[in-house]
Amino acid sequence: MFLGAGVEFFQSRDALEKPEIHKESGKDLEMRFTQRRNRFREILEGDLCVHPGSVFDPISARIAEDLNFEIGMLGGSIASFTVLGAPDLILLTLSELSQQIQRITRASELPLMVDSDHGYGNALNVMRTVEELEMAGVAGLSIEDTDLPEPFGSSGKTRLLSISEGLGKMKAALAGRRDPKMVIAGRTSAPSISGIDDARKRALAYQACGVDAIFLVGIKNREELESIAKDIRVPIILGGVTPSLKDLSYLASQGVRLCLQGHHPFSASVQAIYDTLRAMRQGVAVENLQNVASTDLMNRLTRADDYKGWARQFLGES
Repeated sequence: MFLGAGVEFFQSRDALEKPEIHKESGKDLEMRFTQRRNRFREILEGDLCVHPGSVFDPISARIAEDLNFEIGMLGGSIASFTVLGAPDLILLTLSELSQQIQRITRASELPLMVDSDHGYGNALNVMRTVEELEMAGVAGLSIEDTDLPEPFGSSGKTRLLSISEGLGKMKAALAGRRDPKMVIAGRTSAPSISGIDDARKRALAYQACGVDAIFLVGIKNREELESIAKDIRVPIILGGVTPSLKDLSYLASQGVRLCLQGHHPFSASVQAIYDTLRAMRQGVAVENLQNVASTDLMNRLTRADDYKGWARQFLGES
């Protein structure tokens, strides 16, 4: 399925003693992707609710992995910020998203969940999106029923597709999948746009067509969650929750398996870069800069020891 990464794909430390691993085939890569998808499904099929780590590039994914996050999450808005430096207006293309995902999945063994927005078009485009992101190595992805990009004359008001069109997209996503272990979540922001009754109808329709999880955005309180969760048999993913929905034990009891915390790591990184460059521009000596990663941390996250080992093994360096 996925032959493009080849030798470039990040190798484990065991590869230093097993050079044959460097002759990695497409089948081997598929197996590694499937292993990550199995780990993702273990979370969804378990009885706990976890917070995924918000990641956006190879280093952030390695940091989340280093800190033992079970799942990584690449948000659509964060992908747009990272790749384009642009707001979340559906300006990012499928190929740009896929390329960024490949960079992340090549560098880290962290199972990656991706917000693939509206699937970049109609139901046929959704099939193509699923095919591309599956080959890029995602463990799971969500397809939403928001009317995107913003239609002419909408005046900035977020609108939803009809349930029938949303259902067509979910069915197309399932049809586009080749590895049955990859998770496809049906996502809706209906709780905050059209109300809980409509959200329940959409969730039940998407569940009936066979999606692996229901992704709800905009649930405000426990009453709203319980009114939908009581009829949902598949795992639930929550985004944009209020303080009343921060209790992981409670969420787990309602069938919630992933609860997003927002994408603050990217904003924090922007602030750190801004502060560091500003300090340097103002003449602060580099040895006096604050909150700079240590050499040890940089070496660990960039796998410096691995590369030194490969240099000895393949370049004859002592």
